[in-house]
Amino acid sequence: MSLDVTTIALAAVAAVLLLKVLLTRRAPAAVVAQKLAAGATVVDVRSEAEFRGGAYPGAVNVPLQALSAKLGRIPKGRPVVVYCASGSRSAMAARILRKAGYADVSNAGGLHHLPAR
Repeated sequence: MSLDVTTIALAAVAAVLLLKVLLTRRAPAAVVAQKLAAGATVVDVRSEAEFRGGAYPGAVNVPLQALSAKLGRIPKGRPVVVYCASGSRSAMAARILRKAGYADVSNAGGLHHLPAR
């Protein structure tokens, strides 16, 4: 059996898209709303400039690239909801927080996915 270059390329693209979906999975809106109602710490992992341009009320800005060094700004004893612009950076942030021992972390996705306050 011989595979042509086009078939291999299409399979590679499909694999990358599936991986992106799996790695950036965000929590359902109802779960995020429940965490917010329970007093979750909301962490915006976008850049400082993006944060200044508009953020979720009460969110703390800890850019993804500084997250590991600034974990002390995020309490461990309560739920944490992370968001960014699209959900990719917040998915990475959620993994970093879980590896650092945060037990209750939800990736809300992008700012536009958060419920209105």
